[in-house]
Amino acid sequence: MSSLTLHNLTKTYPNGYHSVKNISLEIKDGELIVLQGPSGCGKSTILRMIGGLEDITSGDIYLGNTLLNDVSPCDRPLAMLFQNYAMYPHLNVYENMSLGLKLRNMPRSIIDSRVKSTADFLDIGKLLDKKNRSVSETDKQKIALGRAIVCKPKVMLVDEDFAHGNSHLRRELLHYLQKINQDYHTTILYATRTPEESRDLGGRTIILKNGEIDEIIPAPSHMAR
Repeated sequence: MSSLTLHNLTKTYPNGYHSVKNISLEIKDGELIVLQGPSGCGKSTILRMIGGLEDITSGDIYLGNTLLNDVSPCDRPLAMLFQNYAMYPHLNVYENMSLGLKLRNMPRSIIDSRVKSTADFLDIGKLLDKKNRSVSETDKQKIALGRAIVCKPKVMLVDEDFAHGNSHLRRELLHYLQKINQDYHTTILYATRTPEESRDLGGRTIILKNGEIDEIIPAPSHMAR
């Protein structure tokens, strides 16, 4: 199960700043969640705590029945997509997309099947032999998405800065996040500052203010599971 539970989640920094204040939230298996709010409201901090990149001051995070608090980031069945694509420019697209599977010692046949089917899903099948430095920013974003998908994460954590502020990249990103959620049934959390992106993505929207949940807007009826 890839349901996610945040229970009284709090983040306080050494200088006394309270970034996240006692947040509790139930996220269903396969749900699409938008964390919306201005800079400094705590949305990216929440993603980073779920991913294990930020220590939790207090509270618990569960994936299904598994407590994640003390699980190292590399052992969490999550995909994290933040500002830097972290591509290896000396590797080609296929090698970049397959790297996570190779590190998991997956059989070559499974690696090949997953990479090629994912590339077809993202319409980058013709790019597999190209070096990353020779592809467009749009395609680099797709490659990063593909590298996450091939590992079959239970949850994807996506920060709005992943699209580098480019409006075209952001529209492409939202389109593919919807496809990934619908076709792969992956639980997705996406952080954004803008109500327009929340509406365009179409999931349940959690509006944050000063580190707290200010409002919860249900998903549109056609998105509800």
